[in-house]
Amino acid sequence: MAPRWLDVLAWISLTAAFICAATIVVDIFGRGNRQKMWIMEAVWPITALYAGPLALLAFRRYGRGEAEYGSRVSTAIAVSHCGAGCTLGDIVGEWVVFATGVTIAGAALWPEFVLDYTLAFGLGIAFQYFSIAPMRDLGVREGIAAALKADTFSLMAFEVGLFGWMALMFYVLFPAPERLHPDSPGYWLLMQIGMLIGFLTAYPVNAWLIRRGIKEEM
Repeated sequence: MAPRWLDVLAWISLTAAFICAATIVVDIFGRGNRQKMWIMEAVWPITALYAGPLALLAFRRYGRGEAEYGSRVSTAIAVSHCGAGCTLGDIVGEWVVFATGVTIAGAALWPEFVLDYTLAFGLGIAFQYFSIAPMRDLGVREGIAAALKADTFSLMAFEVGLFGWMALMFYVLFPAPERLHPDSPGYWLLMQIGMLIGFLTAYPVNAWLIRRGIKEEM
């Protein structure tokens, strides 16, 4: 069971995140701030699920097409694009493992890694495909190949940061019998932190991919 203070912080953080995500959705669809790349209409609110007010501030400054921005912001947006697929995959994967009770070597962490990465990879490549294929006017096969080339290392870098944090949660911060599970709000606060760490570990990889022309600027 999570300490009470952690649950309180978690509810504050999660509530703020959902409010920020909903605000972005209303801004995009209710106030006419549609995105040039339609996939970004999903990326921005998904990013808010873990970045909360930071994502909302970034959207209001850079997501409305009113402000010019340089390579650093472009790289951050590219990371958020990759991170959205990872976030969805991780959320679904965590709940599936928890609901089924599956373990490997007596620990739920290992099937979480396997399923989270599998789902994150599939969704992340799909997100990248719907970005890169229209920009380059590519067919399905060429678009998938380009998406794999552009986002494979980015996805791996994001998950390295997140999985490292999850291992720290599992073995150090909340080992058995105090271990947290997805039915605890505190668990998702810690996962928000892990996704922010994943964002940071993916940033330099995305900067390198963009410099090499492997990935498009966003």
